Amino acid sequence: PALTRGLVDGRAAALDRFDRLVRSRILIGDVLRVKLWDASGRIVYSDETRLIGRRFELGNTELGVLNSGGRDAEPSDLTKPENEFERSFGRLLEVYTQVKLRGGGPLLFEAYYSYDDVTRRSTEVLAAFRPITVGGLLLFLLLTVPVVWVLARRLETSGAERERLLVAAADASDTERRRIARDLHDGVVQELAGASFALSASVQELPERPDLAARLDDLGSAVRRSIRSLRSLLVEIYPPDLHTGGLPAALSDLVAPAADSGVRVSFEVEDSLHLSHDTSALVWRVAQEAVRNALRHARPERLWLRLWSTNHALHFEVVDDGQGFDPQEATPEGHLGLRVLSDLAREHGGSLTVDSARGHGTTLRLQVPLP
Repeated sequence: PALTRGLVDGRAAALDRFDRLVRSRILIGDVLRVKLWDASGRIVYSDETRLIGRRFELGNTELGVLNSGGRDAEPSDLTKPENEFERSFGRLLEVYTQVKLRGGGPLLFEAYYSYDDVTRRSTEVLAAFRPITVGGLLLFLLLTVPVVWVLARRLETSGAERERLLVAAADASDTERRRIARDLHDGVVQELAGASFALSASVQELPERPDLAARLDDLGSAVRRSIRSLRSLLVEIYPPDLHTGGLPAALSDLVAPAADSGVRVSFEVEDSLHLSHDTSALVWRVAQEAVRNALRHARPERLWLRLWSTNHALHFEVVDDGQGFDPQEATPEGHLGLRVLSDLAREHGGSLTVDSARGHGTTLRLQVPLP
């Protein structure tokens, strides 16, 4: 109600009444200065009477609050002319908001506070809430840590149990494959080998029946081919003991089906190699995957296997002259053998590379450092 037209028009009585109101109700405590502006930038009222009636340019923020309402605050720029009488107060914070003139338009009300006092009071408020905040966090941790610990223990136990089951399943599968391979080797393979020797002996005992001898010889050849096929199947079912039979013997059994299918196989293995079990197993797995892929997909006429060492590194190559493929193409779903082998080679500190192009065969190279 004290914001009257007489105040805006600068009438002495209205200014006097408003000044008494401001000094009794507003300029108390931490409020150091009061200003009242109109839209033209004229100071309608200030407790510093030398400012009344003077005009200064209002900033965009002040004009926005004056026209649209709301409130804002910012540190005072004491170098501005309108703040020349506040410089003795030190750092100030000015806060302004829109007020409505009774029966007229809006005015901008501005109050000045000591910046240091505001900072101190903010610190006091925060300090009052700090124990509550810290206490709440501590209580939250006190309540959640046991729950998290129990969940973590359950997760760890579940993971250990799952790992144990996977290991048990893998061991069971390994045991069963070993049993099947042993039964085949000690049973059917030995019986076929005996039949092959008997057929060969029968051929020698029938010189007067060359037609029957020829048929028996063909049967013996068929039996020997079946033996080689079974030995290759045994290799697929359960890889050989690389320390007992040796890596060259295992690789020779691996490429036997390729030779039986008409593929010309070249096989070169350095005789003086002494490999660890892990390295031998890695070479075997790479050879198995490479030969299997070549026979299934490439339809090669020639297949080369080379294994040698140079400068504390082991080198292994599998080369075919088959159809080849584009290594940049996405790997079909379910065909992850080479990717897995690349990871295994990196785990051994080596590398596995594949060079291929459509119609130009494939070369797979393994390099592993030797101790």
